[in-house]
Amino acid sequence: VKIYGAGSIGNHLAFACRSQGWAVTICDTDEEALNRTREQIYPARYGQWDTGIELAAPEQVGDRKFDLVIIGTPPDSHIELALSELDNGAGLPRVILIEKPLCGPSLERCDELLQKARDSGVMVCVGYNHVLTRNSVQADELIRAGRLGDPATIAVEWVEHWGGIFAAHPWLDGPGDSYLGRAVSGGGACGEHSHGINIWQHFAHQAGAGRIVEVSAVMDNVSGAGVDYDRIAQVSVVTETGLTGFIVQDVVTHPPRKRVRIQGEHGAMTWEANRDSSHDAVGFWNGDSWDEQLIAKTRKDDFSGEISHIGDLCSGAVTETPISLERGLETMMVIAAAHRSAQQKRSVTIDYSAGFNANAIK
Repeated sequence: VKIYGAGSIGNHLAFACRSQGWAVTICDTDEEALNRTREQIYPARYGQWDTGIELAAPEQVGDRKFDLVIIGTPPDSHIELALSELDNGAGLPRVILIEKPLCGPSLERCDELLQKARDSGVMVCVGYNHVLTRNSVQADELIRAGRLGDPATIAVEWVEHWGGIFAAHPWLDGPGDSYLGRAVSGGGACGEHSHGINIWQHFAHQAGAGRIVEVSAVMDNVSGAGVDYDRIAQVSVVTETGLTGFIVQDVVTHPPRKRVRIQGEHGAMTWEANRDSSHDAVGFWNGDSWDEQLIAKTRKDDFSGEISHIGDLCSGAVTETPISLERGLETMMVIAAAHRSAQQKRSVTIDYSAGFNANAIK
Protein backbone atom coordinates (compact mmCIF):
# COMPACT_ATOMS: atom_id res chain seq x y z
CA VAL A 1 0.00 0.00 0.00
CA LYS A 2 1.18 3.52 -0.79
CA ILE A 3 -0.44 6.37 1.13
CA TYR A 4 -0.05 9.94 -0.06
CA GLY A 5 -0.22 12.29 2.92
CA ALA A 6 1.12 11.94 6.48
CA GLY A 7 -1.73 13.86 8.10
CA SER A 8 -4.48 12.57 10.34
CA ILE A 9 -6.35 10.52 7.73
CA GLY A 10 -3.11 9.03 6.43
CA ASN A 11 -2.33 7.74 9.90
CA HIS A 12 -5.84 6.34 10.40
CA LEU A 13 -5.71 4.44 7.11
CA ALA A 14 -2.11 3.30 7.65
CA PHE A 15 -3.16 1.69 10.94
CA ALA A 16 -6.21 0.08 9.32
CA CYS A 17 -4.03 -1.34 6.54
CA ARG A 18 -1.41 -2.62 8.98
CA SER A 19 -4.22 -4.29 10.95
CA GLN A 20 -4.86 -6.31 7.78
CA GLY A 21 -1.20 -7.32 7.69
CA TRP A 22 -0.40 -5.22 4.62
CA ALA A 23 2.92 -3.52 3.88
CA VAL A 24 2.52 0.27 4.06
CA THR A 25 4.58 3.15 2.68
CA ILE A 26 3.53 6.68 3.63
CA CYS A 27 4.69 9.40 1.25
CA ASP A 28 4.75 13.13 1.92
CA THR A 29 6.58 16.07 0.39
CA ASP A 30 7.03 17.54 3.89
CA GLU A 31 9.77 15.85 5.91
CA GLU A 32 8.40 17.44 9.07
CA ALA A 33 5.05 15.74 8.46
CA LEU A 34 6.76 12.35 8.14
CA ASN A 35 8.68 12.94 11.37
CA ARG A 36 5.46 14.00 13.11
CA THR A 37 3.80 10.76 12.02
CA ARG A 38 6.61 8.62 13.42
CA GLU A 39 7.23 10.56 16.61
CA GLN A 40 3.82 11.96 17.58
CA ILE A 41 0.61 11.06 15.74
CA TYR A 42 0.89 7.31 15.25
CA PRO A 43 2.38 6.37 18.65
CA ALA A 44 -0.06 8.69 20.49
CA ARG A 45 -3.04 7.00 18.84
CA TYR A 46 -1.92 3.40 18.66
CA GLY A 47 0.51 2.96 21.54
CA GLN A 48 3.78 2.84 19.66
CA TRP A 49 5.32 3.48 16.28
CA ASP A 50 5.04 0.59 13.81
CA THR A 51 8.53 0.01 12.43
CA GLY A 52 6.99 -1.97 9.58
CA ILE A 53 5.76 1.29 8.02
CA GLU A 54 8.08 2.87 5.49
CA LEU A 55 8.23 6.69 5.40
CA ALA A 56 9.43 8.31 2.19
CA ALA A 57 9.39 11.38 0.00
CA PRO A 58 7.48 10.69 -3.26
CA GLU A 59 10.66 10.77 -5.34
CA GLN A 60 12.17 8.03 -3.15
CA VAL A 61 9.32 5.71 -4.13
CA GLY A 62 9.34 6.68 -7.81
CA ASP A 63 7.16 4.55 -10.08
CA ARG A 64 7.23 1.48 -7.84
CA LYS A 65 4.14 -0.69 -8.31
CA PHE A 66 1.64 -0.97 -5.47
CA ASP A 67 -1.57 -2.98 -5.15
CA LEU A 68 -3.42 -0.17 -3.40
CA VAL A 69 -2.79 3.57 -3.56
CA ILE A 70 -4.50 5.83 -1.02
CA ILE A 71 -4.61 9.57 -1.66
CA GLY A 72 -5.01 11.41 1.64
CA THR A 73 -3.73 14.85 0.64
CA PRO A 74 -5.84 18.06 0.44
CA PRO A 75 -8.74 17.83 -2.04
CA ASP A 76 -7.31 20.22 -4.62
CA SER A 77 -4.46 17.75 -5.25
CA HIS A 78 -6.55 14.56 -5.43
CA ILE A 79 -7.36 14.36 -9.12
CA GLU A 80 -3.85 15.23 -10.32
CA LEU A 81 -2.34 12.54 -8.10
CA ALA A 82 -4.94 9.97 -9.18
CA LEU A 83 -4.30 10.73 -12.86
CA SER A 84 -0.55 10.35 -12.32
CA GLU A 85 -1.11 6.94 -10.71
CA LEU A 86 -3.18 5.88 -13.71
CA ASP A 87 -0.14 6.76 -15.87
CA ASN A 88 2.30 4.69 -13.79
CA GLY A 89 4.62 3.02 -16.26
CA ALA A 90 5.82 0.51 -13.66
CA GLY A 91 2.34 -0.98 -13.37
CA LEU A 92 -1.11 0.09 -12.32
CA PRO A 93 -2.52 -0.49 -8.83
CA ARG A 94 -5.56 -2.68 -8.41
CA VAL A 95 -7.41 -0.01 -6.44
CA ILE A 96 -7.01 3.72 -5.85
CA LEU A 97 -8.79 5.10 -2.78
CA ILE A 98 -9.18 8.90 -2.78
CA GLU A 99 -10.12 10.58 0.46
CA LYS A 100 -13.27 12.71 0.49
CA PRO A 101 -14.23 15.17 -0.84
CA LEU A 102 -12.96 14.15 -4.25
CA CYS A 103 -12.11 17.72 -5.31
CA GLY A 104 -13.31 21.31 -5.13
CA PRO A 105 -16.74 22.40 -6.42
CA SER A 106 -15.37 23.54 -9.79
CA LEU A 107 -15.39 19.85 -10.83
CA GLU A 108 -12.29 20.39 -13.01
CA ARG A 109 -10.98 17.20 -14.68
CA CYS A 110 -13.65 14.98 -13.09
CA ASP A 111 -14.76 13.64 -16.47
CA GLU A 112 -11.13 13.04 -17.43
CA LEU A 113 -10.52 11.03 -14.26
CA LEU A 114 -13.65 8.92 -14.75
CA GLN A 115 -12.78 8.12 -18.36
CA LYS A 116 -9.18 7.29 -17.53
CA ALA A 117 -10.23 5.04 -14.67
CA ARG A 118 -12.66 3.18 -16.92
CA ASP A 119 -10.08 2.81 -19.69
CA SER A 120 -7.43 1.51 -17.27
CA GLY A 121 -9.63 -1.02 -15.52
CA VAL A 122 -8.44 0.25 -12.14
CA MET A 123 -11.11 0.41 -9.45
CA VAL A 124 -11.14 3.99 -8.14
CA CYS A 125 -13.00 4.65 -4.89
CA VAL A 126 -13.78 7.72 -2.80
CA GLY A 127 -13.38 7.45 0.97
CA TYR A 128 -16.90 7.80 2.30
CA ASN A 129 -16.15 5.18 4.91
CA HIS A 130 -19.37 5.58 6.89
CA VAL A 131 -21.40 3.66 4.30
CA LEU A 132 -19.31 0.59 5.22
CA THR A 133 -19.53 0.68 9.00
CA ARG A 134 -21.49 -2.04 10.81
CA ASN A 135 -24.53 0.15 11.45
CA SER A 136 -24.70 0.96 7.74
CA VAL A 137 -24.53 -2.73 6.83
CA GLN A 138 -27.45 -3.41 9.18
CA ALA A 139 -29.42 -0.45 7.84
CA ASP A 140 -28.86 -1.61 4.26
CA GLU A 141 -30.22 -5.05 5.12
CA LEU A 142 -33.30 -3.52 6.73
CA ILE A 143 -34.02 -1.36 3.67
CA ARG A 144 -33.43 -4.15 1.14
CA ALA A 145 -35.70 -6.48 3.13
CA GLY A 146 -38.56 -4.03 2.53
CA ARG A 147 -39.15 -3.32 6.21
CA LEU A 148 -39.72 0.38 5.53
CA GLY A 149 -41.71 0.02 2.34
CA ASP A 150 -41.39 2.85 -0.15
CA PRO A 151 -39.49 5.77 1.39
CA ALA A 152 -41.40 9.02 1.88
CA THR A 153 -38.45 11.21 2.87
CA ILE A 154 -34.87 11.10 4.14
CA ALA A 155 -33.39 13.69 6.51
CA VAL A 156 -29.71 13.90 7.43
CA GLU A 157 -27.87 15.95 10.02
CA TRP A 158 -24.07 15.93 9.81
CA VAL A 159 -23.29 18.77 12.15
CA GLU A 160 -20.04 18.99 14.10
CA HIS A 161 -17.86 21.83 15.29
CA TRP A 162 -14.56 21.41 13.53
CA GLY A 163 -12.57 21.89 16.69
CA GLY A 164 -12.07 18.12 16.62
CA ILE A 165 -10.37 18.39 13.25
CA PHE A 166 -7.93 20.98 14.57
CA ALA A 167 -7.34 18.92 17.72
CA ALA A 168 -6.25 16.10 15.41
CA HIS A 169 -4.06 18.56 13.46
CA PRO A 170 -2.47 20.66 16.23
CA TRP A 171 0.04 22.09 13.76
CA LEU A 172 -2.84 24.08 12.23
CA ASP A 173 -3.93 27.26 14.01
CA GLY A 174 -7.33 27.41 12.31
CA PRO A 175 -9.21 27.09 9.01
CA GLY A 176 -7.03 29.70 7.30
CA ASP A 177 -4.00 27.41 7.60
CA SER A 178 -5.35 24.78 5.20
CA TYR A 179 -7.94 24.02 2.53
CA LEU A 180 -10.56 23.79 5.29
CA GLY A 181 -11.09 27.54 5.21
CA ARG A 182 -11.55 27.70 1.42
CA ALA A 183 -14.72 26.27 -0.10
CA VAL A 184 -13.17 26.44 -3.59
CA SER A 185 -10.48 24.01 -2.41
CA GLY A 186 -12.94 21.49 -0.97
CA GLY A 187 -13.28 22.95 2.52
CA GLY A 188 -16.18 24.44 4.41
CA ALA A 189 -19.16 22.55 5.77
CA CYS A 190 -20.44 21.36 2.39
CA GLY A 191 -17.13 19.79 1.39
CA GLU A 192 -15.48 18.71 4.63
CA HIS A 193 -18.65 17.21 6.11
CA SER A 194 -19.98 15.82 2.83
CA HIS A 195 -20.48 12.48 4.53
CA GLY A 196 -23.97 13.88 5.11
CA ILE A 197 -24.73 14.26 1.40
CA ASN A 198 -23.12 10.94 0.62
CA ILE A 199 -25.00 8.92 3.24
CA TRP A 200 -28.29 10.48 2.03
CA GLN A 201 -27.44 9.36 -1.50
CA HIS A 202 -26.38 5.92 -0.29
CA PHE A 203 -29.66 5.16 1.43
CA ALA A 204 -31.63 6.65 -1.48
CA HIS A 205 -29.84 4.19 -3.79
CA GLN A 206 -30.52 1.32 -1.38
CA ALA A 207 -34.21 2.23 -1.50
CA GLY A 208 -34.23 2.42 -5.32
CA ALA A 209 -34.94 6.16 -5.35
CA GLY A 210 -32.21 7.07 -7.84
CA ARG A 211 -29.82 10.01 -7.98
CA ILE A 212 -30.32 13.55 -6.72
CA VAL A 213 -31.36 15.75 -9.67
CA GLU A 214 -32.65 18.93 -8.01
CA VAL A 215 -30.92 20.97 -5.31
CA SER A 216 -31.92 24.07 -3.36
CA ALA A 217 -29.45 25.35 -0.76
CA VAL A 218 -28.97 28.10 1.78
CA MET A 219 -25.50 28.73 3.22
CA ASP A 220 -24.06 30.86 6.00
CA ASN A 221 -20.67 31.98 4.67
CA VAL A 222 -17.59 33.32 6.43
CA SER A 223 -15.08 35.39 4.46
CA GLY A 224 -12.09 37.59 5.17
CA ALA A 225 -8.65 37.16 6.76
CA GLY A 226 -7.63 34.49 4.27
CA VAL A 227 -10.80 32.39 4.50
CA ASP A 228 -13.96 32.03 2.41
CA TYR A 229 -16.12 29.09 3.39
CA ASP A 230 -19.62 27.97 4.28
CA ARG A 231 -19.98 27.25 7.98
CA ILE A 232 -23.58 26.06 7.62
CA ALA A 233 -25.13 24.42 4.55
CA GLN A 234 -28.84 23.53 4.45
CA VAL A 235 -29.69 21.55 1.33
CA SER A 236 -33.08 20.39 0.04
CA VAL A 237 -32.95 17.67 -2.62
CA VAL A 238 -35.16 15.73 -5.02
CA THR A 239 -34.22 12.43 -6.72
CA GLU A 240 -34.99 11.00 -10.16
CA THR A 241 -38.02 9.19 -8.73
CA GLY A 242 -39.33 12.25 -6.87
CA LEU A 243 -38.08 11.37 -3.37
CA THR A 244 -37.56 14.59 -1.44
CA GLY A 245 -35.43 15.21 1.60
CA PHE A 246 -33.14 17.49 3.51
CA ILE A 247 -29.46 17.56 4.46
CA VAL A 248 -27.83 19.93 6.93
CA GLN A 249 -24.06 20.08 7.41
CA ASP A 250 -22.14 22.53 9.54
CA VAL A 251 -18.85 23.15 11.32
CA VAL A 252 -20.36 24.92 14.38
CA THR A 253 -22.48 22.39 16.32
CA HIS A 254 -21.22 21.01 19.61
CA PRO A 255 -21.85 18.38 20.79
CA PRO A 256 -21.98 16.92 17.28
CA ARG A 257 -24.84 15.01 15.70
CA LYS A 258 -24.51 12.63 12.78
CA ARG A 259 -27.92 11.17 12.15
CA VAL A 260 -30.18 9.88 9.38
CA ARG A 261 -33.93 9.38 9.60
CA ILE A 262 -35.85 7.61 6.84
CA GLN A 263 -39.63 7.69 6.94
CA GLY A 264 -41.22 4.90 4.93
CA GLU A 265 -44.76 3.74 4.31
CA HIS A 266 -44.42 0.88 6.85
CA GLY A 267 -42.15 2.43 9.44
CA ALA A 268 -39.17 4.63 10.16
CA MET A 269 -35.45 3.99 10.49
CA THR A 270 -32.75 5.97 12.23
CA TRP A 271 -29.00 5.64 11.70
CA GLU A 272 -26.49 7.35 13.93
CA ALA A 273 -22.71 7.61 14.03
CA ASN A 274 -21.17 8.18 17.45
CA ARG A 275 -24.39 7.81 19.40
CA ASP A 276 -22.06 8.00 22.38
CA SER A 277 -18.31 7.73 22.80
CA SER A 278 -18.32 3.98 22.17
CA HIS A 279 -21.38 3.18 20.04
CA ASP A 280 -23.04 3.70 16.68
CA ALA A 281 -26.75 2.95 16.43
CA VAL A 282 -29.57 1.76 14.17
CA GLY A 283 -33.23 2.05 15.13
CA PHE A 284 -36.50 0.87 13.55
CA TRP A 285 -40.10 1.91 14.28
CA ASN A 286 -42.75 -0.46 12.92
CA GLY A 287 -45.70 1.70 13.89
CA ASP A 288 -46.18 0.05 17.28
CA SER A 289 -42.78 -0.32 18.90
CA TRP A 290 -39.27 1.05 18.70
CA ASP A 291 -36.27 -1.27 18.38
CA GLU A 292 -32.81 0.25 18.63
CA GLN A 293 -29.47 -1.52 18.48
CA LEU A 294 -26.31 0.02 19.88
CA ILE A 295 -23.21 -1.17 18.05
CA ALA A 296 -19.95 -1.06 19.98
CA LYS A 297 -17.17 0.76 18.15
CA THR A 298 -13.99 2.75 18.54
CA ARG A 299 -12.54 5.42 16.26
CA LYS A 300 -10.45 2.70 14.61
CA ASP A 301 -13.64 0.87 13.61
CA ASP A 302 -14.71 3.84 11.47
CA PHE A 303 -12.10 2.72 8.92
CA SER A 304 -11.84 -1.05 9.43
CA GLY A 305 -14.94 -1.87 7.36
CA GLU A 306 -13.76 0.35 4.52
CA ILE A 307 -10.26 -1.13 4.42
CA SER A 308 -11.54 -4.71 4.69
CA HIS A 309 -13.85 -3.96 1.75
CA ILE A 310 -10.92 -2.49 -0.21
CA GLY A 311 -9.04 -5.72 0.41
CA ASP A 312 -11.94 -7.66 -1.10
CA LEU A 313 -11.85 -5.35 -4.14
CA CYS A 314 -8.10 -5.88 -4.52
CA SER A 315 -8.48 -9.66 -4.38
CA GLY A 316 -11.50 -9.73 -6.68
CA ALA A 317 -13.71 -11.22 -3.96
CA VAL A 318 -16.19 -8.41 -4.68
CA THR A 319 -16.59 -6.28 -7.78
CA GLU A 320 -19.30 -3.80 -6.74
CA THR A 321 -18.78 -1.04 -4.19
CA PRO A 322 -20.85 1.72 -2.56
CA ILE A 323 -17.74 3.93 -2.50
CA SER A 324 -17.12 3.83 -6.26
CA LEU A 325 -15.75 6.83 -8.11
CA GLU A 326 -19.17 7.29 -9.70
CA ARG A 327 -20.82 7.56 -6.28
CA GLY A 328 -18.14 10.01 -5.14
CA LEU A 329 -18.73 12.06 -8.27
CA GLU A 330 -22.47 12.11 -7.58
CA THR A 331 -21.68 13.59 -4.17
CA MET A 332 -19.42 16.20 -5.80
CA MET A 333 -22.23 17.16 -8.18
CA VAL A 334 -24.53 17.88 -5.23
CA ILE A 335 -21.80 19.86 -3.45
CA ALA A 336 -21.22 21.96 -6.58
CA ALA A 337 -24.97 22.36 -7.14
CA ALA A 338 -25.49 23.44 -3.53
CA HIS A 339 -22.87 26.16 -3.86
CA ARG A 340 -24.40 27.43 -7.10
CA SER A 341 -27.91 27.34 -5.65
CA ALA A 342 -26.84 29.32 -2.60
CA GLN A 343 -24.90 31.85 -4.67
CA GLN A 344 -27.68 32.39 -7.19
CA LYS A 345 -30.52 32.05 -4.67
CA ARG A 346 -32.47 29.59 -6.81
CA SER A 347 -33.07 25.89 -7.25
CA VAL A 348 -30.74 24.15 -9.70
CA THR A 349 -30.88 20.85 -11.55
CA ILE A 350 -28.25 18.21 -12.33
CA ASP A 351 -28.14 16.63 -15.78
CA TYR A 352 -25.96 13.53 -15.46
CA SER A 353 -26.15 12.89 -19.21
CA ALA A 354 -23.91 15.97 -19.60
CA GLY A 355 -21.16 14.37 -17.51
CA PHE A 356 -19.61 15.25 -14.17
CA ASN A 357 -18.77 18.88 -14.85
CA ALA A 358 -20.02 22.37 -14.10
CA ASN A 359 -22.03 22.52 -17.32
CA ALA A 360 -24.24 19.70 -16.07
CA ILE A 361 -25.61 21.97 -13.32
CA LYS A 362 -28.37 24.21 -14.67
